[in-house]
Parts: sequence; C-alpha cells; structure tokens
Amino acid sequence: MSKKKVITIAVSVVLVAAVAALIVSNVAGGKKEETVAEVPPVVSVENPELRSIVVNTELIGTIEPDSIVYVTPKGAGEIISVNAQTGDQVTAGQLLCEIDTKQVEAARLTMETARVSYEDAKSNLDRYSVLHAAGDMAEADFQKLADNVELARLQYESAKLGYNLQLESSQVTAPISGRVESYNVKVHDMVSQQSQICVIAGSGDGKAVTFYASERIIGGLKAGDALTVEKNGVDHAASITEVSSMVDPQSGLFKVKASVPDGAALATGTSVKLRVVSQRADNVLTVPVDAVYYEGGDPYIYTYGDGVLHKNAVTVGIADNSYIEVKEGINVGDQVVTTWTTEFYDGSKVTLSENQTAEDVTPDAQTETEGQTEPADANQ
Repeated sequence: MSKKKVITIAVSVVLVAAVAALIVSNVAGGKKEETVAEVPPVVSVENPELRSIVVNTELIGTIEPDSIVYVTPKGAGEIISVNAQTGDQVTAGQLLCEIDTKQVEAARLTMETARVSYEDAKSNLDRYSVLHAAGDMAEADFQKLADNVELARLQYESAKLGYNLQLESSQVTAPISGRVESYNVKVHDMVSQQSQICVIAGSGDGKAVTFYASERIIGGLKAGDALTVEKNGVDHAASITEVSSMVDPQSGLFKVKASVPDGAALATGTSVKLRVVSQRADNVLTVPVDAVYYEGGDPYIYTYGDGVLHKNAVTVGIADNSYIEVKEGINVGDQVVTTWTTEFYDGSKVTLSENQTAEDVTPDAQTETEGQTEPADANQ
C-alpha cells in the first residue's frame, strides 16, 4: 500500500470519529422538549334581560292641509262666470263659478208647466165642490177630480225638484271654508262631472303628512300611533289617521296619512323626514346582538356552565342596534357568553374572566329597560 493511500484512510477515520463524537455529545447533553399545557379561552357572560325593543324607520312624506277638498261640478256645460281665484279665502257655501248647463231653462219650463196644470186642477176642483156639496154631482166624478189635483201636485213637486237640481248643478259653491290652493277653470271653458274646478284647503292651523310604506312596515302601524315629523332640524309630533289596506298601483306601497296639529309652519307640498315605529316588542327576553351567531342561517347562542360551553339553538325576534329578542332556546337564568373566539365549540372548556365569577351573574340582578333604537334605512 502506498504512503498516499495510508494518509487518505487515516484522515477519513479521524473525520468519522469526530462526527460520531459530536452526535454523542448532543444526545448526552441536549435538553428534552418541554410540553406546553393548553389554556382554556377566557369568556365573559351575562344573563338575558327582560326589556322592550323599539325599531324606528325613517321615511319621506309630503305635507298637505289637514282638510282638503277637490271641487267638481255636478253638471256639464260652459263656464259663464268665475267668482274666485287661487289664493282667495272662501267660506262654506260661497259661489265659486256658474255653469250654463243648457238644461236649467228646460227644467224651469217643465216646472212652470207642471205648476200651471196643478193650479188649473185645483181651480176645477173648487168649482165642482159647490155642486158636490149640493148633491148635484156623483161622488165618483168628484173623487176623480180630487185625484187629478193630487196627481198634478206630485208632478209639480217632481218638476220643481228637477229644476232645483239643475240650478244647483249650474252653481258651484265652496263645500268648506278655507284657502283656494288652485283654481283650474276660466270663462268659456267646457267642464263635466269629472272636471276639477279648484282645490280648497281647510282654514285650520293643522297640517297633514302623507307617506308610503312597505307591507312589512305598515304591519306595525295603526290609526292613533305616534310618529315624528322633522323639517330643518325641528321635530313636530304627529298621529296616524289613515292606513290604506290597498297597494298604490304607482308606487307598489301602502299609503299612510297622519295629522300634524302644530304644523302651521310647514309649507304645503314640501317633503319632510318621518320617524315611525315599524316594530315593537314589550317585556321580552333579550341578549346582546353580538351574542347570537349563525350557522347555515340558523341562530345559536353559547351559554356557560361549570367551565364548559353549551351550544343552544334559539329562535330570535326583532332587534335594534344593541339587543335582540330571543323567543325560544334559553332561559332567564342562563349565563350567555358575550365574547367570541374561533376556539369555541359545544362542550369546549373555558374560563370566566378574572373580574367575573359564576355568582356575579344571577337572575336577581336583572332590570327591565327599553331598547334604544337608531333610525333604520328609509328603504326598508
């Protein structure tokens, strides 16, 4: 064996020995890996509370007079005189305009003819009354004359009624006292029973507001309910007077009208902001909104007991920004978990926060309060 090979083998042996010594040293002197104990999540809990939840919705309405009348004629014809104009103050019964119905004169002639016939029949009866009293006239003939008088009287009364109706049709009067908001006709215009002569707003200080709401919203509205009308930062109290049960064909919504007793400063036709109570639940079991979770659209709540979480399927009702109604699934005495971590699951071990113990959360600590509500979206 050559000297060069001997040196190579010797070097290799030394290297192997060095590596082996290093491995033995690491094994002998190394520390064992420490096992870290898993710490349960820390949670906060509170009891469900009985409270009232009120959900307000913001809508837009239009101001109208509290009482308003759309005046239409009872007959058709040509306008021959105009006795009012836009902005006038009128009283009930005041003449607004006259219409040449071309039937008034015919009705008058019919009435006059009937009147003459009636008077002739009465005169004829009076003449024969002397003969009848003297026994020179048969009873049947005299009764026939009396019947003719009664028939003539009825015909005259009917003709007079017809004339008065025609005359009334030709004279359009104000049905209420108030201000003429708009006057739509002038002399020589042709009108019919469908024509609008004018619009009169009642003379009272109150106003009304009309608005439209969805089926969900009107489900919580009824006549007498209070609402708030806001214009330029000023609130006005109002009360619902009408809730339509039919959908408006143009808007697809339901028409609602409310009275604004102190709305004299609100200009007719202006838009205002409304706040209405669209949903309300009184004295119901509630929990914080953030304590309710959803899985596949189904709500559930975690409750605490003896260091363990319990997953409870629940049925929920209405909610405001802070609290939600719980109809089924938990009781007043349950300790509802109000914190969240991804480590939660049914049966998982947890620890109450340092400033809270199981005894801190008891049903005796409950008080009944009213849920505070911020305005909801106007398009709801």
